[in-house]
Amino acid sequence: MRSSSARWQELRYERATDAEGHDHDGHAARRALVLWALQYDRRVEDLPLLRWLAEQEAVCRRAAPFQGLTEETELVGFLLAEHQRVPDVWRHWEIKRANFDTWCGYDTEHLVAAGVQATLDFVRDSEHADRDQVLERLLDDAGQPLVPEDDVAEWLQWKRSSFPVDPAAEDPIRWVRRAKLTGDVELAHQWLARWASGRQRDRATLSQLRYQLADLGAFAEAAKAQRESLVYADNPWDTASAWQTLAQLERQAGGHDAAWKALCECRQALDGVAGWTAVGLGRMYVQELFLLAGAADGQLARAVFTEADRQALHFSELPLVTLQAAAEAADRIADQARAEHYQQLRDAERRRIDDEMGRI
Repeated sequence: MRSSSARWQELRYERATDAEGHDHDGHAARRALVLWALQYDRRVEDLPLLRWLAEQEAVCRRAAPFQGLTEETELVGFLLAEHQRVPDVWRHWEIKRANFDTWCGYDTEHLVAAGVQATLDFVRDSEHADRDQVLERLLDDAGQPLVPEDDVAEWLQWKRSSFPVDPAAEDPIRWVRRAKLTGDVELAHQWLARWASGRQRDRATLSQLRYQLADLGAFAEAAKAQRESLVYADNPWDTASAWQTLAQLERQAGGHDAAWKALCECRQALDGVAGWTAVGLGRMYVQELFLLAGAADGQLARAVFTEADRQALHFSELPLVTLQAAAEAADRIADQARAEHYQQLRDAERRRIDDEMGRI
């Protein structure tokens, strides 16, 4: 990318569709690779490239289906802020206002990284279309800067510790996430094993392992970590939630018998949760029953569906996704009457949602 700005087009935001039909940024991984390289090899002459990357991150955050604030957006914002050039306030502003998450999570210090007063003077003298909006964001009701001048240097130092120059100083979990972004599952597993090696297997460690392994599609390993963490569930709610999570992971791993046993434990724990049929945890339990019934075979599928159908009676209404799972499970075990019952409930709920959305 340093060799020719003509190649920067390879890093632009490009809307693409994955195998499952979901929209995403087709150049996200390539742009991320360049950003990581820039983090570990910082040069003054890279400012034009950083500006281009910041602009593309702003476009991406506006257009991304789930929007959000990614590590790459924060990284490019920091690397650009380190150059402390006043005109870059507008690029930071484009990222800041890209979506709700960036508005809340992208630090205001980015905008004034070149100096609070210098930035305010520059914006006041500008004829930029966003002049007044930026001033409103940088000043309080009394017209005083929201970010004190001294705080900018402290903020930059804190960000430098978050994005070190030495790759060896990074938390291995960051390399796990980065490997996943580039699609290198094997490398992600290696970094996760390195992170876990020698760590105390406490609640936090096991939770991180379960999440990362499940995200990598290693559901059997994730289930093992979740089962190990059951000892930390010390009240009925946490116990029911832990068993429900284990049931989901076992189902995804193909361990249907183990998933069924976990759901039985979950139901027993729910007896200790007051009003469990009125909370999300209870609905998730019923949904998991129907999902398992739709995934299992033979007698197990029928037994799980019978229990799911019975537990569903405790609820005056169920979410659309649960009703869909129920209809599919009934169809799988060839129970035509219950399939039609849940199809009717599903269709009615879909109409209700459509009507409600139409009124907004």
